[in-house]
Amino acid sequence: MRLTQLRHKLAEEELDAIVITQPHNRRYLSGFTGSDGALIVSAEATYLATDFRYYEQAQRQAPSFTLIKVKDKFPPRLAELMAEIGARRVGFESTHVTVDQRQRWAEAAEGFELVPTKRMVEDLRAIKDEGELALIRRAVELADASFAHITQWLKPGVTEKAVAWEIETFIRTHGGDDVAFDLIVGSGPNGAMAHAEPGDRRIQEGEPIVLDLGARVDGYCSDLTRTICVGEPDQRFRQIHALVLDAQEAGERAMRAGLKGSTADAIVRDLIGAAGHGERFGHGLGHGVGLAVHERPRLAKTSEDVLQAGMVVTVEPGIYIEGWGGVRIEDMVVVREREGEVLTTASKGLRG
Repeated sequence: MRLTQLRHKLAEEELDAIVITQPHNRRYLSGFTGSDGALIVSAEATYLATDFRYYEQAQRQAPSFTLIKVKDKFPPRLAELMAEIGARRVGFESTHVTVDQRQRWAEAAEGFELVPTKRMVEDLRAIKDEGELALIRRAVELADASFAHITQWLKPGVTEKAVAWEIETFIRTHGGDDVAFDLIVGSGPNGAMAHAEPGDRRIQEGEPIVLDLGARVDGYCSDLTRTICVGEPDQRFRQIHALVLDAQEAGERAMRAGLKGSTADAIVRDLIGAAGHGERFGHGLGHGVGLAVHERPRLAKTSEDVLQAGMVVTVEPGIYIEGWGGVRIEDMVVVREREGEVLTTASKGLRG
C-alpha cells in the first residue's frame, strides 16, 4: 500500500524512480532500520542498497526489496542501477541529501537527471494506519506511566538531571526502546526556557516544574508535557496553570478533519492573548508525531497544513515568564472526522 501510494506520486511528478535516504522514510517504506543505506523505488522495482555491515539485517527486515550490495562507493553503483532500469528522471530527497552528496551523485550520473523532491514520503507518513496507531498508543501509555512514576519519586532537593535520568531509566526498563527525544526538565526560572536542558539546579518546594518526556516503542514516539510542583503551589502558578489548561482543552475540542493548522493555533493563541499573555506563548500549538517526534502536520501561525483523519498531533500551549518559570501542558490527539481522540491520560493536576 505504501509503495503503491509512492508510485502514484512518482507518476504525478513524471519521475522514473526515486532514491530514499532519510532514515524514517526508509524504515516506513521497507522496514529496514539500519543507519546507512538507500532505497531505490521505480514503477516496477524496489531496491535496497547498503554495505557489508547491513547485508543480513537488510535481508531480514526488507525481504521484499532486492538487495544491492555496495562494496565501494554508492554513486557509481547508483548510476549502474539507473542504467539497468532505464530511469531518466530520478528524484532525491532535497531536504535530506547534502549538497556534497548531491554533487557526487551528479558527477556519477550518466544518462539520467537528478530531480529534487520534497515531502513525498513525509506526506504519506502523516496519516497513520491502524498498525501505527497501535504502536503510538503503546508509546503514549508508557509515557503516561513514566509520568505517574516520576510524580511519586519527586522530592525537593533532587536535581533536574536526576529527574531526567529517573524518567529515562523507567522508560527503558518498562518496555521502551529509548526516550523519544532529549527530555526536558525545567524547574523554577529554568521553566521559562521552552526547551530547557536538565541541569544541576535542585528542585524547590512550591515552584513550577516543566516535564516534557516521551517514549519510543518499536520506532514510534510519544510526547507528553505536564507542569507540576512539589508541595503547595502559589496563587500565580494556579492562575497561569488554569489558563494554559483551559486553552489546551479548547484546542483539543477543536481537533477534527478539515481544520487548518493555522486556525487550530489561532483558537488557542487568541485565548491566551485575551488574558494578556500573548507574547509569552512564543511557539506553535503542536506538531505531528510518528516515527519522528516532530513531523507533519504543523499547528502554527504560518502552517498551510489541513488536518486529515488519521493524523496524530500534539496540542501543547505554554506561557513562559522570564525570571519566574513556565507552564506547558501537552497531549497527543488522533484527528478524526468529527472530533479528536485524546490518547494521553496523564493527570493534569498541579501537584506531583
